[in-house]
Amino acid sequence: MFKNLTVYRIGSEWATTAAEIETELEKARFAPCGASQEKSIGWLEPRGIDHGPLVEVVDGHILLKLMVEQKVVPSSVVKRRCDEIAAQIEKQTGRKPGKKQVKELKEQALHELLPMAFTKQAVTRVWIAPRERMLIVDTGSQSRAEEVVTLLVQAIPGFAVSLIQTEMSPQVAMAHWLGTGEAPYAFTIDRECELKSTDEMKSVVRYARHPLDTEEVRQHIVSGKVPTKVAMTWRDRVSFLFTESLQLRKIAFLDVVFEGTSAASAKQDKAEAFDADAAIATGELVELIPELLEALGGELKPGSMSQGTAVPEVARSSSVQDSVAASEAAEAPPWA
Repeated sequence: MFKNLTVYRIGSEWATTAAEIETELEKARFAPCGASQEKSIGWLEPRGIDHGPLVEVVDGHILLKLMVEQKVVPSSVVKRRCDEIAAQIEKQTGRKPGKKQVKELKEQALHELLPMAFTKQAVTRVWIAPRERMLIVDTGSQSRAEEVVTLLVQAIPGFAVSLIQTEMSPQVAMAHWLGTGEAPYAFTIDRECELKSTDEMKSVVRYARHPLDTEEVRQHIVSGKVPTKVAMTWRDRVSFLFTESLQLRKIAFLDVVFEGTSAASAKQDKAEAFDADAAIATGELVELIPELLEALGGELKPGSMSQGTAVPEVARSSSVQDSVAASEAAEAPPWA
């Protein structure tokens, strides 16, 4: 049900019910693009049942689904049509259109082409955990996550959120884990990562299906490269790719999570399967997220210093600290 996670903290004052959210989202139910409409955005039924509810509640968790539909008109096609119109005007008037008129002609060309354009659709799942005061958006795109948040804040009275930040920055934490070969409690480091240099070269090293507890990886960190992505597994139950922006991507629930459910699944109808999938996904992730935040030193409290201040002693070398936070003088890295 969830493949990527961008996590927000909901303000403590919010107390809207699922029924109230349903009423507000109904005002922005998704409708396909009209003939001359370039983009349409709105809320869909999470279960995929036409004209069904826009809000589903499973084990106290609120589930939503956003649809974005956009007409696709290649810029080259718009330019060609614009040139055709401009040529007709020049033939009729004897002069070329000016810059201002050309801009208007591009808009005219786009308007003419929209009814013939193909559409592309993108669905984003949204999960609100009221007890934990978390909003989770199923996307690895920060711009898409911000689009979802904006729509929810506009639609739901009193709804306010902020991106979760941690005492230790993800980059410093990942450098520590890779540099020492020690993963945080309840997690293991898998066989994929990406490291980038912070100098003008902006060089990138990627490992895939490769051991990361090697001297080669440690030397990259010592030389000034900082981790931007590291593959991890939580309690042998959920694997994911952890990123520098505190996102979880490529989420996969491992076989142990589904033990004892396969036989029942074969007999489930579509509605029961939705409930089961939602309960499993939210049940696992609602435990994973707090443990990951704890591994990063906990959430950054309002008014606290910026990320990177709570750094384990092992990560306080010039190679890690200077490249990530640029805040302290060098001392020999403990793993050197």
